[in-house]
Parts: sequence; structure tokens; C-alpha cells
Amino acid sequence: MRILTILGRLAAGLVVLALLLLLGGYYYLKNTTLPQTSGRFVTPGLSAPVEILRDKNGVVRVKAANEHDLFFGQAVAHAQDRLWQMEFQRRIGAGRLAEVLGEAALPTDKFLRTLGVYRAAAEAYQNLPDDLKAIVDAYVDGVNAYLATNPPLPLEFKLLGFTPEPWTPADVLVWQKMMSYDLSGNYEEELLRYRLLARGLSKARVEALIPGYPEDAPTIVRRVPERLRPPPAAPEEAPAPAPQGGAWVDELLGLARTLPSSLEASNNWVVGPQRSTTGKPMLANDPHLGLSAPSIWMLMELDAPTYRATGATFPGLPTVVIGRNDRIAWGVTNHAADVQDLYVLDEAEGGYRYRGEVRPYRIRRETIAVKDADPVVLGVRETVYGPVISDVVNAPEGQALALAWVSLEPSDETMAAFYGIGKAEDWEAFTAALLRLKAPSQNFVYADVDGNIGYLAPGKIPVRKPGHSGKYPVPGTGEWDWVGFVPEGALPRAYNPPEGYIVTANNRSTPEGWPYAFTYDWAAGFRATRIEELIRAKPRLSPEDFARIQGDEVSLMARSFRPVLERLQPRSELAAEWRKKLLAWDGNETASSTEATVFQAWYAELARLPEAEVGEPYWNEPRYLRRALLEGDRACADRGVSCREFASEALERALARLDALGGIVPWGQLHPAVFDHGVMTHQPQLRRFFDRQIAHGGDRFTVNMGAYDFATFRMNHGPSYRQIVALGEPDRSYWIHPMGQSGNVLSRHYADLLPLWANVEYLPMGAGEPVNRLVLEP
Repeated sequence: MRILTILGRLAAGLVVLALLLLLGGYYYLKNTTLPQTSGRFVTPGLSAPVEILRDKNGVVRVKAANEHDLFFGQAVAHAQDRLWQMEFQRRIGAGRLAEVLGEAALPTDKFLRTLGVYRAAAEAYQNLPDDLKAIVDAYVDGVNAYLATNPPLPLEFKLLGFTPEPWTPADVLVWQKMMSYDLSGNYEEELLRYRLLARGLSKARVEALIPGYPEDAPTIVRRVPERLRPPPAAPEEAPAPAPQGGAWVDELLGLARTLPSSLEASNNWVVGPQRSTTGKPMLANDPHLGLSAPSIWMLMELDAPTYRATGATFPGLPTVVIGRNDRIAWGVTNHAADVQDLYVLDEAEGGYRYRGEVRPYRIRRETIAVKDADPVVLGVRETVYGPVISDVVNAPEGQALALAWVSLEPSDETMAAFYGIGKAEDWEAFTAALLRLKAPSQNFVYADVDGNIGYLAPGKIPVRKPGHSGKYPVPGTGEWDWVGFVPEGALPRAYNPPEGYIVTANNRSTPEGWPYAFTYDWAAGFRATRIEELIRAKPRLSPEDFARIQGDEVSLMARSFRPVLERLQPRSELAAEWRKKLLAWDGNETASSTEATVFQAWYAELARLPEAEVGEPYWNEPRYLRRALLEGDRACADRGVSCREFASEALERALARLDALGGIVPWGQLHPAVFDHGVMTHQPQLRRFFDRQIAHGGDRFTVNMGAYDFATFRMNHGPSYRQIVALGEPDRSYWIHPMGQSGNVLSRHYADLLPLWANVEYLPMGAGEPVNRLVLEP
């Protein structure tokens, strides 16, 4: 017994010792990875001192005497809180992940090197006017001045065993290009359709599986101006050469899907003074992007005599992207305009046939460094359209695909747009700034203190020949080249419309009869319809009403399946019971709803309907599924059942699946919002340390969007930032983003905002009373 007592005391002592070592290690890491946020830095390159102030939530205010010093200071603040994120982003854009992550990252590097995004960023910088170069240079100087202080590095650098190199202008502009890639992914839609053709589907069947924009869904602009002529009648669709076998197309599409894509993402709306309880316009925005740890955004106030703006900023880029200044406010959603095309090349000895002659390929050599392995040399074939992206997956001879994309062009002044709107004081200055934007085309809503509201969707948007819709790859022989770009006067816009409000939710921007087609891949219209319903439900709305709209989780998609539910013939008592509950349900997919759990599990099973035909386990296209289940479809016949039987069996399978997962739990428990680190997510022993998750409601089609993976029900896209701006009443303006202001996992601001975000709660918009003050001195 005495020996056992001694051993017990020894074990207890070892536990205490282990805890002390762990605590000591924690505090050591914390002290050697967190930045200095108070005191003084000597940072050569400034003309006057700059203050970086942080409030109790880590929200940053940068005060400077001029714009150069302001963007220099913004860069220091970004680097202090998000240095690893900025490093990871520039490595993605440059195709340099394998250099620090090893061979597993090589396919992504090859793809991005083939695209040539970093080269395009470097070229764009060389072609910028001097005033824009000065902004980029100031930001680069700020990052490098911070690195020159030999600061504590975030834990990721220590774990991966490298230190950051000095920054260059291309490192800044490449993330702008990558956001353009994220929001301009039409070529993925082309690849998807091309892949379906390769599986033997007809174009008519592809169009049935991917239906067009619903006739009863709202458009952003309601009327065609008299000055715009109607479009010419389009002849038969341009030919889409059928791929010779589809495995390589599957591989290329799969590779494209490993990178972010947010085509159907974001809500914004604005109401005029006649619809506002404040007597001034109000504006709301919640961009939906991939969820990540850390957050995509960082909240900031930038304060200089000639530039004062507050809002969401991108670490790695200067200026405010979404927000307000003293006179105006603005919000952004994706217009999803089609600015990309795939061209099937007619290959010949020594090159490809183009306009009656054989053009030689221009070969670009890329050397990719690989950690613990030999470098890989990549030969990229360039054409008049752009790079041959099918080479990444070794497409068979005669099936080469070249990508044309406006963001790869040598001149790009998109940064001027975001810089200019931050300084704009009225509609004329706002639109003049936006017309310098190239890509991605976005839906900008506007409000000002004088009571005006507006909308503009700028961008360099290709005009195609009649018959070339942009839905499918076309022959790259010169016959189907772009014939120009949409003129400024024909871009979608509205100013003080009679409705007194403007809503954009990735829905169609223009009505029938507009002379230019911007895309055919709009969001289905459920979110836009719901927002308009809620705006029209009250004669005047308050900021609190706006918050309720941003948090709304009523799924009009779920309601649209009520007729399918009514036709079900349940086989079990449990299914009959849940059919009855779902018919009585209002479609509100709150985190606490079990009806949402059962509906979404059923919908996931319904999404398997064309699985054999499309070669994917799930087909998340509710317009096709609803029509098929109500009117009949060949996919049901291929399964040897009626569509009613398939829908009934799907409910039985959904309930069985939920039982295997542990029972019918609240939707938020089955459907957490997941914030993956990106790199450390692939390190099982570190994943729990870096990743976060929290219960969330909604689905892809709700205002409070909660897109999820059908295989796991885990939410991977959602509101990446929310803002509500009451013009003229700054104390009633609000903002929030998920996770926290810091990207350092050891910081108390790493995930402190997550509960507020999940509960659709907010911080007052603007930096509060400072608790930390750092002065940068020349």
C-alpha cells in the first residue's frame, strides 16, 4: 500500500510537472509569436509619425498625416495581425506552396503557374499610373519595414521551418488577382458542361439539368432604358467540340475545384430615406465567401486628411474594400459576369490553327521548388487566347483547352476603383472610380448623406458574337473570338429608383430586352426574393430590422418542395410522421430546428437523382430537382421507379442516414460552420488547435447563407462579414466578421468574435476606445 501511495504521489507530481511545462511552453510561444502593439517602432520611410490604435476587440485605427504614411501604417497593422495569412496568400498566387509544404501542394502550384496569375500581377504593376504605384509601394514598404524589425513570427512559420522573404509589388496585386479568380469562375461552369457532353449528354439535357434564371425571380435593374437597343436575335448556339473521353476533363474540373470559388455569394441592399426610420438611407452587406481561419477580412478605420474610410479590408491589400466614409456607404456582391472563355484548339504540326494559319505556341518555363525533393520544370504553352490549361492534366492530343480571362491582360487598374470609392463624396465620384474596375465585375450598392441611393455593376465584360453564349467551350480558330467589351453606358445601373430600394443577391442584374448578356449562371433568386419580401413587409425599416433580415434563415427553396412532399407515399410510420411535420413547417432553418435537419437530409438524397447520368454523387440544383419530381424525368426511369417513388424512398433513406449518424439532432449540431486553417487542417495532431466550428442554421439559399457539403453537412461557405450603415447616424451603424481580428492562434483575438457572428450580433462600426497604442516613427 505504501508503494502504491508513493507511486500515486509520483504520478501526481509528474502530472503537475507536465502541466507546468505545458504552461511554460504556452507562455513562451505566446511571448515569441505575438506582435508588439504598444510603444514605439522606428520605421524608416515615413514622413511623419503614424499611430496604430487597437480597441478591446482588436479593431484597428490607423492615423497618419498623409496617404503614403497611412497605407504604410495599414501594411504594418495587417502584418502584425495577419502575417501568416498574407504569406500563404502570396504563395498561393505565386504557385509556391510546394516550396514549404512539399509534393502534396505540387498540383496546385502547377495549375497556378500555368494560369500565370503572379506574372499577370507583376505586369499589371508595371503598367499602373504613378499615383497607384505609389499606393502599392507604400504598402510594400510598410510590410518590409515591419519585417526589418525582426518581429516575432506566427507559429506557422516555426512549425514549417522558414521565414518570410521581403515583399514586392506583385505580392500585393496577386491577391487582387486571386480574388478575381475566386469570383470569376465561369470557366468552371464551362468545364462542367463540357464534362457532361463528354459523358454523352445532349445539350438539351445539359440545359435541363442546369436551368436558366426563373422568370418569376426579381432582377436588380427593373427596366431597360429607352436609349439601349434590344439585342439581335441569336442564331443557333456555337458548336462545342465533344471531348474524346472525359477522364481528363474530370481531373481538370476537380483541380479547379480545389481553389476557392464563390460565384453565388453575397447579399446587399439599400433603402432610401422614404423607407427608413432614420430619415436617411440605410445600407446592408454580407459577402458570402469560403469560411477560413483566420477570417478573410480585417476591420479597420483609416484616417488621413485626404482619405478617411471605415470598413472591411483584405490583409495583403491597401485601402478599404467595403464600408463607409463621412458622406457615403457602399456594399459589394458578385455580379458573376462571364469574363472567361475556354477555347478548344485545332492543333497542327508546330502549333495550332488560327485564322487560316498555323500559329506556334509561345513556351513559358516555370521552375517550381519542392520541399525535400528536386525542383520541377514546367513548360506552359501560351496562345493568342491565353495559357493552355489542359496541359496540367495531360489532355489527349487534339483536345487542348486555352483560357481567355480579362484578369490575365497586361493592364489592370482595379485597385484604382477601391481607392477612389473610399475618397468619393457623391454619386458622380463614386461611379467615376468604379468605371476603372476591370475584374471581377461586382454589384455595388451606394447611399449618401444627401438621401440618394444607387447601383452599378462595373467591369471589363466581353461581348461575344451572336450564338456564343459562353456556356460551353468553343473552337479556338478565331471564329468565336470576343468582338469587344460592354460599353460603360450599357453596364447595369440604377439611381434613386421609384421602388425606394435596391436588392442584389447574385440574382440576374438586368431584365429581358437588355442588349448585352452578362452571364447565364445567376443564383436561383431565392435570396433576392426573400430579401424583397422582408423589405416590403414594413413601410419603414430600422437598423434592427436590417439585422433581422441578415439573420433570416427561412428557406424559400425548402418551401418550394412542399408540392413534392404532398405527393409522397411514406412506407414507414416514422416517414409518415416526418412528412406531416415537414408539411406543417414554415421553412425556417434555425440552428435549433429538427425539421431543417430532416428536410436537408431528404434534399441531399433527392440530389442523388441524376447521379449515374452526371457522374457526381449530388446535384444541388433545386429547380431541376423540383421539376423532375413533379413532372417526371428520365433519371427516375433509369432507376426503374417513378419520380414519386424515388422521392418517397429518399425520405426513408434520409431518416436511416440520420439514425446512423446518431439520430435526429438540431440542424446546427449536424451543420456546424467550420473554419479550417487551410494548412494545419492537414496536420491531424494540430487541427483542433487551429480550426474552429460553431452551430449554424440556413442553407445555400437562405439570406443567412449556410452552404454545406452534402457528404458531411458541414458548412463551408457563409457570411464572411456583415455591415449595416445608417447614413447620418454613425452610432447606429454596425459590423462583424467571424473568428477575430488576429490570425495568431495564441492571441485572445483569434476567435473572440465567433459567438457574436454566429448569433447575428454586431459591434458598433468603427474603432472603439483604444487600449493599445503603437507609434511608428520615421
